[in-house]
Amino acid sequence: MQHLLRYVYEHNSERMELIFDPDSPIGSTRNMRTWYTTRPTIPTVRSQISHMVGDSAWEGFAANLLESSPLVAAYTKNDHLGYQIYYLWNGSRRRFLPDFMIRMANGKTLVLEIKGVDDEQNRAKRSALAAWVEGVNQRGGFGVWAWDVAFEPYQVRDILSQHGAG
Repeated sequence: MQHLLRYVYEHNSERMELIFDPDSPIGSTRNMRTWYTTRPTIPTVRSQISHMVGDSAWEGFAANLLESSPLVAAYTKNDHLGYQIYYLWNGSRRRFLPDFMIRMANGKTLVLEIKGVDDEQNRAKRSALAAWVEGVNQRGGFGVWAWDVAFEPYQVRDILSQHGAG
């Protein structure tokens, strides 16, 4: 069913239409509320949020790259921000929270997912993310957006280079 739904949506739509949250249509890290954690944190410089919660060593590695790369103007870990993508899985609506939102030095906004293992559900999430990025780019007014996924730590640097060019 999941395989068929992908083609039903792709072939039976005239255009992508964004649906905004009626209470908070445009989000910002500026409006983030204070929260506390016992998990390890990493201090940030290129983020409006002072510390990033490192859910894994790999996310810590990515944060260090984001902090030091001249291709990155700013970034945030998508934690407590309310940025979520809805997707269908096994007939029910689910939420997907991509790992990072990165403002590249060239002005592009990159949504980066870090994924060690790939499966059908993760492919469904990425399909929904691709549709969301297409929709926000078609809508206009929010700059150019892109998305990518890293399956290995070394790929993060390559992804930054790819999206930071030009």
